[in-house]
Amino acid sequence: MPVQLTAHTGRAVPLRRGDVDTDQIIPAEFCKELGRTGYAKGLFAHWRARPGFVLDEPARAGASILVAGRHFGTGSSREHAVWALRDWGFAAVIAVGYGDIFLRNALKNGLLAVAVDEDAVTALSDAAEADPGYEITVDLARREVRAPGFLRTFDIDERARWLLLNGLDDIAVTLAQDEKIAAYERARAEWLPVTR
Repeated sequence: MPVQLTAHTGRAVPLRRGDVDTDQIIPAEFCKELGRTGYAKGLFAHWRARPGFVLDEPARAGASILVAGRHFGTGSSREHAVWALRDWGFAAVIAVGYGDIFLRNALKNGLLAVAVDEDAVTALSDAAEADPGYEITVDLARREVRAPGFLRTFDIDERARWLLLNGLDDIAVTLAQDEKIAAYERARAEWLPVTR
């Protein structure tokens, strides 16, 4: 489902862990739903089962930006990890780096995943840890992460950026060419194979 995103401002949750794989984001036993929703209950389920996990702090309720460490979203290719983060209410993740497949899945599913340097992640995590009301803006149009006294730019795949800025996905881009596709099909020789 396409999500249009130009910028998002929200309160931040610091997840001071590196090498977080998709099985830690959502364990396999929670990946049984038939659709793309209903996964919030499984988000970081094994960690949330222990008292004191940051997402369970009442002051963090409603936060929409996750600040993580190195190598976030490594491991399997399960899209459920992205769906669980979106279901929880996260619109953006800021980390030092991502697993390649997770990053593609995030951007294709409307979760803005941006990479910044380790010093930036540390500064944002420190500020968010000290103040549960700390807000960060992730600006896709300007390719910036902003907060009080903080500014970093980020790189992002240009096609993924264009799709998010315009609220499109690959299917919507294809469907926009429906008339051209139909004209091509009408002009094809009758002896060529067709699909019905």
